[in-house]
Amino acid sequence: MEKQTAIGVLAALAHETRLDVFRMLVRAGGEGLAAGTLADALAVPAATLSFHLKELRSAGAVRCRREGRSLIYSPDFERMRELIAYLTEHCCEGVAAVRH
Repeated sequence: MEKQTAIGVLAALAHETRLDVFRMLVRAGGEGLAAGTLADALAVPAATLSFHLKELRSAGAVRCRREGRSLIYSPDFERMRELIAYLTEHCCEGVAAVRH
């Protein structure tokens, strides 16, 4: 993962509503949830939720698929694994270990 990609995902998650949405989607798993279900559960207006989902999709934190007339959102677990690996691999690059 590139640094700018990691920054984009972290920035997308660094908002209260988007983090709540993402956490709900993680709990729902790969099956995901319909946008309407998310809006109702979080008491967020549809237009506001749509904006936040767009931000999460743009960053690659969530995926979207159409089922009939519904848009179903699910977390992009692979992207999140890449982010965790990036943070773990690069967190102390070039820094001497600190001993307590």
